[in-house]
Amino acid sequence: MDISSLIGIAGAFGMVVFSVLSSGGSLLSIMDLPSFLMVVLGSYFALLLSSSLSDGLGIFNIISRTFKVPTFNEQGLITKMMAFSEKARREGLLALEDELEDLDDEYLKKGLRLVVDGTDAEIIRDLMELELSQMQGRHADKINIINMWAALAPGLGMLGTVIGLISMLKNLEDKASIGPNMALALVTTLYGSMVANLLMIPFSAKLRGHDARETMVKEMIIEGVLSIQAGDNTRILAMKLLAYLTPAERKDVEKEVLKD
Repeated sequence: MDISSLIGIAGAFGMVVFSVLSSGGSLLSIMDLPSFLMVVLGSYFALLLSSSLSDGLGIFNIISRTFKVPTFNEQGLITKMMAFSEKARREGLLALEDELEDLDDEYLKKGLRLVVDGTDAEIIRDLMELELSQMQGRHADKINIINMWAALAPGLGMLGTVIGLISMLKNLEDKASIGPNMALALVTTLYGSMVANLLMIPFSAKLRGHDARETMVKEMIIEGVLSIQAGDNTRILAMKLLAYLTPAERKDVEKEVLKD
């Protein structure tokens, strides 16, 4: 569970509540079911119009990923690739074949399978980068659905406000109700802004971070696979792979993988 997502949502909505109460208002003043349905359901149905049914229904599964911490096991991958490098230099590339079935990472397994099969390095790079680019494209499609909802919600909020103002203007003879009706009409704008800025835009940013991390790990695997094929010294291979990690992560990992 990604605690930062829970803290972020609770804190953001908590600040809205604090702002309302500290300004002398009440929570009831910003609660309105028709406004909520107009913004949330209205923008969701508009989202369905802009996408396929499977994508529209799958958006909740996409959102759920922002509450999970993805694990890519960089240290384990580096350790395995170093072990493969040592074995390949000692016994030859064909000796790696027996080790492939025990690999959990399918991307690394595919790359090393190509190495064992004697595939040219450029072809290996092209094939692995093709799979990487397709993964990035799938991730971008999912993130774009979130961005679409973020774009639609404020518009539905404004639409709800306009509907409220039309109703208010039709009853101008009741001057006592103008203020309350105006406030109620603006609630939909508030809801639209909250859906976009407190939920969808942060969800999109977190998913982009996950995509960037997975992309980095797969680029590291490509570098490792090609280095194993080229017969690079194991310590040189480790230094190449560690370059993909942040300085803090590198310190923790290099104590294990570069120890004498």
